[in-house]
Amino acid sequence: MSRQSRQKSRTGIYHIMLRGIDKREIFLDDQDREKFLSYLSRAKEKSNCIIYGYCLMDNHVHILMKEGHEHIGASIKRITVGYVQWHNLKYSRTGHLFQNRYKSEVIEDDAYFLTVLRYIHQNPIKAGLVQNISHYKWCSYAHYTEGSKQGLISVEMAKNFFQSQDKFVEFMGMSNTDQCLEYEVKTKYTDEKLKNEISKIHKPELIAGLSKEERDNAIREIKKYTGASNRQISRVLGIGRGIVDRA
Repeated sequence: MSRQSRQKSRTGIYHIMLRGIDKREIFLDDQDREKFLSYLSRAKEKSNCIIYGYCLMDNHVHILMKEGHEHIGASIKRITVGYVQWHNLKYSRTGHLFQNRYKSEVIEDDAYFLTVLRYIHQNPIKAGLVQNISHYKWCSYAHYTEGSKQGLISVEMAKNFFQSQDKFVEFMGMSNTDQCLEYEVKTKYTDEKLKNEISKIHKPELIAGLSKEERDNAIREIKKYTGASNRQISRVLGIGRGIVDRA
């Protein structure tokens, strides 16, 4: 079956989402996030595209951007190819990191532009990572609220819709049920909270002593039930990361 052609935006503005293949985590530490943003900045310089907003989650990315002098797909390729090569070299891995085809939606009116920007900034809240947008480092919100941040994000278009900074902040923090390229995000647990969640289906302290088959079945059940990362499951159970990965 042939792929459906992408809708062309009359404004040139798109909401882009990049996802890790098989829900794989694409950022394992802050250095990874910094490197991804450096490739986003390079793409902006090369294509003259405009970046209005972004949010880096563990296993997916949202970007609100306007096409430059090259097709939007070429700009996305600049970002992903460079980052994947760097990521694979760093972690001694091969193969795909992102799901092959990025998701996109067109932005063709002012109201939806603001809705998408708010949705992107509120991603960490809806994932349970923070309670206030300003507490999340890896999104573009601070570019809008801290005058010292310059360069990557173009803030004028969004801020021109509001009479004051306070009105912008109020809108960005407003409760809503917006769904824009909706993606199931992982709930973030502290180690103690994850241990409590695991206790609802297994006794964490006993899993390491089970037979291989029983242990692997328990790990798979925990992964499905909690959605926690393999790294955190390994740490909480006191079982080697390789064992968790293989299970």
